[in-house]
Amino acid sequence: MEWISLALLGLLIVISPGADFILVLRNTLQQGRTAGIWAAVGISAAITVHISYSILGIGYLISQNLFLFQCLKYLGAAYLVYLGIKGFLTSGSAMDTQSTRQEDQAYWKLALQGWLCNALNPKTMLFFVSIFSQVISPDGENIKLALIYGSYMILLHALWFILVAILFTSQPLQSRLMKMKKRLEQACGIALISFGALLAVKA
Repeated sequence: MEWISLALLGLLIVISPGADFILVLRNTLQQGRTAGIWAAVGISAAITVHISYSILGIGYLISQNLFLFQCLKYLGAAYLVYLGIKGFLTSGSAMDTQSTRQEDQAYWKLALQGWLCNALNPKTMLFFVSIFSQVISPDGENIKLALIYGSYMILLHALWFILVAILFTSQPLQSRLMKMKKRLEQACGIALISFGALLAVKA
């Protein structure tokens, strides 16, 4: 597969709406720009996990083992449902007090949320396994190129989701979003629950 095609495919995968996008949007709406950025950091850090097992071949083995794959699938689905329920129940919470913002913005927890959301997604796992099967040759000569592509995907995830956090806290959008903040947060919660449910029931 040509590298330009791989680069474009990676870009399309990253910007397509999914659980990662919903999580960053939810955290941004609830706790502000910094919360969204830290979730983005966690998401991009999780890409290193997918790259590692794809290069080592572990991802392929998991995808071929029904029991392990099912365990991963249900674990990821349960976490998305948990995030969705939590987001729905806490929608409309106040953002204006300094003490509330400092308490909510435990940065490592926000980054961990993003990391788990991405790392436990079996669809992301299968994407990276399928892509790296095209990048890495059977004799392993393309490992360096695979690492370059992996670094590109890490950077792409970080830049895109940080951009999402910045855009949704920009001044032109801020006043409009605040008027429908509770509904947007509830929609994000329902979307995460739906992603989790569909992930669990899909064969």
